Amino acid sequence: MKKKAIVVGAGIVGLAVTRALVIKGYQVEVFDRSAFAVGASIRNFGMIWPIGQTEGKMYERALLSRNIWHDIAIDASIWYNPTGSLHLAYTNLEWEVLNDFYENIKDNRSYKLLNRADTLQKSHAVNPVELKGGLYSPDEMIVDAPIAISSLSKFLQEKYNVGFHWQEHVTEVQTGKLKTTVSTYESDEIYVCTGPDFENLFPKIFEANVTTKCKLQMMKTVTQPNEWQLGPSLCGGLSLTHYHSFHAAGASLDLLKKHYADTLPDYIKWGIHVMVSQNSRGELIIGDSHEYGPTHDPFDKHIINAFILDYLRTFALIPDQRIAATWNGVYPKLKNGATEIVVSPMEGVTIVNGIGGAGMTLSFGLAEQLVNGKYS
Repeated sequence: MKKKAIVVGAGIVGLAVTRALVIKGYQVEVFDRSAFAVGASIRNFGMIWPIGQTEGKMYERALLSRNIWHDIAIDASIWYNPTGSLHLAYTNLEWEVLNDFYENIKDNRSYKLLNRADTLQKSHAVNPVELKGGLYSPDEMIVDAPIAISSLSKFLQEKYNVGFHWQEHVTEVQTGKLKTTVSTYESDEIYVCTGPDFENLFPKIFEANVTTKCKLQMMKTVTQPNEWQLGPSLCGGLSLTHYHSFHAAGASLDLLKKHYADTLPDYIKWGIHVMVSQNSRGELIIGDSHEYGPTHDPFDKHIINAFILDYLRTFALIPDQRIAATWNGVYPKLKNGATEIVVSPMEGVTIVNGIGGAGMTLSFGLAEQLVNGKYS
């Protein structure tokens, strides 16, 4: 007889844990208080982004996630695009950071440091004005986040007989038992994967893990004309200061951070770094910002979107810049520098949370390691 597991939360973390459990032979039921996934899992670039992860277990976890995404996308007929990424340099200091980073990781990653001409060959969307060069990585992949998450839940239901309980709010979790607004359910194991809402079920654990919440603002353009293609996802120099992997650049990165603090103080204030990807409909996904705190204004700040678009124009040439939609997302973030929360508050119950804005990149790998006893 199959062991039973319950997963609370149908975002990317919950679905990744569900997938790992059913592969291991569990019968899984998933509970979500909404009618469909509406949180941070669908409010992102759709980027699977190994380049942002530090060397060692985090980079390896990101690559494992990417491989799982690739296999699921094929199996479930989910659109994906293995575009890779292109980080661009427009100042001597940005170029120095790219060079230093490349020298320190080139033996372990299949990246290419490109001169100006070769960078422009990689993407006709790159702004040539004052361009120094770029760093290309083949590792990154794009999915269309809202469609991919919806398709993934349907795939798990149809292929593995996963039961989804939509619009059923979980009110209490105990060893072997879960209560909702509808009924009480028994299970061998329970995984709580509820993003920033896990404080409702386990407020003391939320506080003990020095967890805060990050609000980010994003937007998308209209579909680009004449089937125009962006190519690799593009990143400006500010992204070099956002992702921990670039700490490998050393002293030059410290100088770049100081330079931005002096020259782009508003961008630092709002935690802005600018990236752009393209979805299955030819729309460009643009972002983002980072505001930290326990509670956030639900409304977007126009000034933040204006800053993002102004900076985007310094490195990307977009045929149709009309904005079709703007939104914000909120995800849990650990203030102590940890990459995630994996904790068991009682026997048979595991909280998986705090992936820190890298859920699309890390969740499948994390879940695979956790369920198979390889998590560390």
